[in-house]
Amino acid sequence: MAYCKNCGAEIQDQAVVCPYCGVAQETKPAVVDNGGFGWGLLGFCIPLVGLILYLVWKDEKPRTAKAAGKGALISVIICVAFYVLMMIIGVGAAMTGY
Repeated sequence: MAYCKNCGAEIQDQAVVCPYCGVAQETKPAVVDNGGFGWGLLGFCIPLVGLILYLVWKDEKPRTAKAAGKGALISVIICVAFYVLMMIIGVGAAMTGY
């Protein structure tokens, strides 16, 4: 149950107007959760930010959180693959004497 912001009477959670005093109650604006390429790109460019955004928004904005998290995950996977490739090239070059 909620309480009227004007008279303090107990009202229904979904009430738009208090039935006792007639004052309109504040409603929360709808949360925009469209995912978006921009959040994925941000997560890709700055993986730590993508991870933080994922953890903060996973319940409130699941699509946007998923986009940022995917961007961060893809970035980390590419970095690890690049690192492994450079290690293989380095070991190969050392073995051949270059």
